[in-house]
Amino acid sequence: MSTTLSFLARNMLPTFHHKNQIFRPFSFYRLGPKNTNKDLTNALRILKLVSPKKTVTDIENRRSHLRLVEDILENTTTNPLGSNLKTVTETILESSVLEMEQGLGIDVCFLSHALSLCGSKRDFYGGIQYHCLAIRIGFIANVYVGSSLISLYSRCGLLGDAYRVFDEMSVRNVVSWTAIIAGFAQEWRVDMCLELFRRMRGLELKPNYFTYTSLLSACMGSGALGHGRGVHCQIIQMGFHCYLHVENALIAMYSKCGVIVDALYIFENMVSKDVVTWNSMIVGMRIMGVNPDAVTFLGILSSCRHGGLVKEGQVYFSSMVDHGLQPELDHYSCIVDLLGRAGLLLEALDFIQNMPVCPNAVIWGSLLSSSRLHGNVWIGIRAAESRLSLEPGCSSTLLQLANLYASVGWWNQVARVRQLMKDKGLKPNPGCSWIEVKNKVHRFESQDKSNSRMNGILLIMDSLVDHMSGLSLQFQISEEENIWISQ
Repeated sequence: MSTTLSFLARNMLPTFHHKNQIFRPFSFYRLGPKNTNKDLTNALRILKLVSPKKTVTDIENRRSHLRLVEDILENTTTNPLGSNLKTVTETILESSVLEMEQGLGIDVCFLSHALSLCGSKRDFYGGIQYHCLAIRIGFIANVYVGSSLISLYSRCGLLGDAYRVFDEMSVRNVVSWTAIIAGFAQEWRVDMCLELFRRMRGLELKPNYFTYTSLLSACMGSGALGHGRGVHCQIIQMGFHCYLHVENALIAMYSKCGVIVDALYIFENMVSKDVVTWNSMIVGMRIMGVNPDAVTFLGILSSCRHGGLVKEGQVYFSSMVDHGLQPELDHYSCIVDLLGRAGLLLEALDFIQNMPVCPNAVIWGSLLSSSRLHGNVWIGIRAAESRLSLEPGCSSTLLQLANLYASVGWWNQVARVRQLMKDKGLKPNPGCSWIEVKNKVHRFESQDKSNSRMNGILLIMDSLVDHMSGLSLQFQISEEENIWISQ
């Protein structure tokens, strides 16, 4: 173990220092067109060091994996992923190499997670080194390590090698079957996906929702509508038809296969939608020559706003012009709220100032709420004053403005606003909430203590506050409005 890692440190991996010792993390070896023969020679030398232990009963399994890795290295003389290969893994992997060198050891969870990270980053040479490590320490037969290896080689474009890993596995579960099905789905090999699925069901393994999304992806890419409908029927039978990711995959499959009516039916009957849902629906409409309208984009922007997807929302807003649509005030309001919720208050204010249409009270109110949420007094004052110029009789805005002035010590302005409210006979509308218990609606208003069970309610609130404090949650109490604001 120590010999192998020391060899890696001397010959292949970049250096970093720890406790007066020199180490080099895994996954820092850059695969490229230069010095290919030298790189391959060093990699093959590692294989000679990770020879099987004689005490392990599955020696043949280890040898087959050694042959597999050797074949991969010999056949991969150039970067299989082009110049975009990222060879720096997460910090957790680097620190874990230190632990291994110090003799603390690793477990199956670490190896599986490390391989998964390499797969998600398309880090081929980092992943193959962890493959060697799995062989060396005897974890190669673990089903989760094997499943992670399948995903790694599939994502690196080595589907044949991924299938060899799958074929070598002595034990397979739904994760490993799904991993290889997903690998063939990436190549749109619907025939192979369905064959693997048939074999999996023959073993009485219960597929999960990701298994079905992979099958739908294969059907979508190959245009196999009939197979896609068959998968849809099985999804309904298994009870996965209400899963958001499955519904998104169904919309994409029907849209790409040209059956926009079925895609629209699923879309309209979904309980919840995310940006992927809207995007899949729009792509399908465009394929069929049906352009989205202003209402469609309003729904997309609303989803981005609630999901905090700033870049996506800006992209969709900009694409309205490409579809021959002129944004309306509601669309502008969504973008202001999107930026404000994300704390991009200066960007939101600049967006308002450069709008080709005059902002309404709703837009300024949205910026005011975001300013209070993120504690930006000056932009909040600007938003409140701008909203009052459009709605001078809005008592809630006047009250918020007075509170903002007070927070910066502008007491003359506080007195002016209070006097203005008094002269106009304006009183703040009390905030209220309600809850239905046993078919009866209970209403609560700010500072209303007429409820006979108020003492018990306050005790519960105090208990909740103590619990939040114990969890290190920050919260504020608005004295004027008696509102709890959790942050």
